[in-house]
Amino acid sequence: MKRKFFLTGLLLVFFICKTYSQTIESLRQKIQQVLSSKNAVVGVSIIGNDGKDTLSINGERHFPLQSVYKFFIALEVLSQVDKGKFYMGQKIKISKTDLLPNLYSPIRDKYPDGVTLAMSEILEYMVSESDNVACDVLLRQTGGPQVVEDYFYKNGFKDLAIKTNEEWQQAHWDIQFKNWTTPKQANEVLISYYRNDKKLLSKKSYEFIWKVMKETKTGGKRLRGQLPENTMVAHKTGSSGRNKDGVTAAVNDIGIIFMPNGQHYFISVFVTDSMEDGDANEKIISDISRATWDYFIGNLKYD
Repeated sequence: MKRKFFLTGLLLVFFICKTYSQTIESLRQKIQQVLSSKNAVVGVSIIGNDGKDTLSINGERHFPLQSVYKFFIALEVLSQVDKGKFYMGQKIKISKTDLLPNLYSPIRDKYPDGVTLAMSEILEYMVSESDNVACDVLLRQTGGPQVVEDYFYKNGFKDLAIKTNEEWQQAHWDIQFKNWTTPKQANEVLISYYRNDKKLLSKKSYEFIWKVMKETKTGGKRLRGQLPENTMVAHKTGSSGRNKDGVTAAVNDIGIIFMPNGQHYFISVFVTDSMEDGDANEKIISDISRATWDYFIGNLKYD
């Protein structure tokens, strides 16, 4: 009798594990279906259910960050604020010569003759609106790209490189590839700074960065594109445009998706070496995002 119960228990455990793995596999299959007809290289990392659900595709491949690195830069700037080197109300002058005409910049559009803004405002422009002038101004203030990279290396994040600013990245196609990360590393950064278990940010800096991440205005057709209206998404996008050969080097979006029961999951999607048009590249991300949402919503657990 004991042997019978033992065998029954083993079969039950096997059945549960098999069903669970098939469920994860079903999400992978849906994502692979999305990618099957696309002429692009796509990297995906998904982590949810307190780390119990994980999935990656090209998760360790190097992808150009483009403006996703503004999230990384903001984290390093905030770490310097926490150390007292800077303060959020500190006034920083942005001169007319900083407002380069070939850079995307809401600051330049609003203040064509230059302006003096608080550091907190410049951070908001850089993250929420992906302002390139704001990015380069803050990089100069805090010591340059290498300082940012060194900060992350010191904190154990080594699958990334931050080597150049927006002026050079946007002016020279090949240089953008010097700023890179992997989908897995992007998600690990999101997780570490959202959970903040190691107190990498003070309470004020933590609240600030996640507020501006939730206010991100770019990439409305990417991670949030097919999600239900009013879904909370804290994310950062990156884009390269296309070169003369029709190749897109980067269409990216990384972030945290918040579900109706208060749970959340982390997702990073990078598109590179793509011959698809702009709408198709964004739809790759939104299709993956929707499939991931459907998976987690289908497995919601309410306390």
